[in-house]
Amino acid sequence: MTRIGGTWQNWARSASVRPVRVERPRSPEGVQRAVIAAVHHGLTVKAVGAGHSFTGIAVAPGVLLELDDMQGLVSADAATGRVTLLAGTRLHRIPALLAPFGLAMENLGDIDRQSISGAISTGTHGTGAGYGGLATQVVGLTIITAAGEFLRIDKQQNSELLPAAALGLGALGIIVEVTLQCVPRFVMHAVDEPLPLEDVLDQLESHVSASDHFEFYWFPHTDVALTKRQSRLPESAVRKPLPVVGKWIDETLLSNGVYRLVCAAGQLVPAVTPPFSRLAVKLTGDREYTDLSNRVLTQSRTVRFREMEYAIPAENVVPAFRAVQALIERQGWRIEFPVEVRFAAEDDRWLSTAHGRASAYIAVHRYWRADPTEYFGAVEAIMREHGGRPHWGKLHTQSADTLRERYPRFDDFLAVRDRLDPERRFGNRYLERVLGD
Repeated sequence: MTRIGGTWQNWARSASVRPVRVERPRSPEGVQRAVIAAVHHGLTVKAVGAGHSFTGIAVAPGVLLELDDMQGLVSADAATGRVTLLAGTRLHRIPALLAPFGLAMENLGDIDRQSISGAISTGTHGTGAGYGGLATQVVGLTIITAAGEFLRIDKQQNSELLPAAALGLGALGIIVEVTLQCVPRFVMHAVDEPLPLEDVLDQLESHVSASDHFEFYWFPHTDVALTKRQSRLPESAVRKPLPVVGKWIDETLLSNGVYRLVCAAGQLVPAVTPPFSRLAVKLTGDREYTDLSNRVLTQSRTVRFREMEYAIPAENVVPAFRAVQALIERQGWRIEFPVEVRFAAEDDRWLSTAHGRASAYIAVHRYWRADPTEYFGAVEAIMREHGGRPHWGKLHTQSADTLRERYPRFDDFLAVRDRLDPERRFGNRYLERVLGD
């Protein structure tokens, strides 16, 4: 299906574009035809997923490909754990697709609205010092190149391209299929517990190493860390999910409904933010349950926001976090969203924010109607001082010149891009900034 006109915008309303035309292919062959036609007419072409990137990484001024009709399972092998999915498949649909084979994704981020191709291409990650981002689960993929050809990349074919293509920013081609290495389905025991912030920071290394997955949130204007620790159990473990009513009160009524109203009110009367934050840490973040992995790792996030997140060497997380603390206190800002801290293992994906180093992530947010510029800019300066690499799908101001210093394989990635897309048919202004012309 092809249509002319219309404006596309992302979920956060931080990026928008009016493409020359929009196409909605239903198969890999349909994507191939769309790419060939775009190149023939001298247009750029890009695929978009769910629009959950905050940057302009998916902005398509030429031909915009919506992959919503390309969802589902292509193949699955329960014995090897290898599963191939169509590129537009939403993360929240994958658990049900894998369940008949007794499989699950090894790790997930806390939002599952993205498409699988968008999630791996932007470096989406979860938490857990022993686990990498979603791109580390990729063992193969198929892309349509600027020449309009199918290119299979896996252990048997073009294997040297996998570390570049598994997290390719959409710069190397249009992904049509993704093959994941999955694991046997598993259950997680979760403990959400508010703890004194200073105690958590003083013993952070112990907290991280004691659980398979650990993270914490800190609402500015409080002295409490809302910790989340999770342990992996076999599928046969007894499940004790959250009570339906209690979960609705926690996640729908308080964390989304009431919180949305308070964020909106804070834009009119900033003084309401600190007392609400202090109340929030008393009412939420204290529960224990055991459930399937995808029900523990992911959360419902319906309050619209904008986000910046930096990966720093894990050993730098405490001084970097304390610097953000001091910044907010010094400036007297009323920040309505929490600061989030997560962890990931080092990996070998060339443009992964955790490439070659165990990493900690510090994320800051603002309500979507608030101007984040001053806050994000000041936090970004702190992250850069501590060796930070910005999340590709979240707001930042870095350019190719500054990013090259952070990524040892940066120029190797550009060489692959020159090979697969020499005329930059898959480019846009964001990629020009972060990768160079």
